[in-house]
Amino acid sequence: QVQLVESGGGLVQAGGSLRLSCATSRRLNDRFLMGWFRQAPGKEREFLAAVRWIDGTTHYADSVKGRFTISGDNAKNTVYLQMMSLKPEDTAVYYCATGLPQPIDSEREYAFWGQGTQVTVSS
Repeated sequence: QVQLVESGGGLVQAGGSLRLSCATSRRLNDRFLMGWFRQAPGKEREFLAAVRWIDGTTHYADSVKGRFTISGDNAKNTVYLQMMSLKPEDTAVYYCATGLPQPIDSEREYAFWGQGTQVTVSS
């Protein structure tokens, strides 16, 4: 079983930054992608960004492009989400996931999920 563990969430003031980490037990396949999603109370889960292990290709949702950066460290089997200029509307539980999704932003196409980490942005 592949295990994903998110960390780095917490409370931050608006305009601040956080760096989330997702540690994986192992990579099933170098062709797999790692994705970040978030879900706020009462809202649907939202795709944020993804990176492909094999070549580092990245993809971003329009809503976070320019503020969030996804990256991976192959040696550590860890993926990061650097979040800048945080806003109160960024408050949500953030999840990482892995799989071979088609399309890349479809949550149903990701096979494995972490437990989530809470991010709260105060005014």
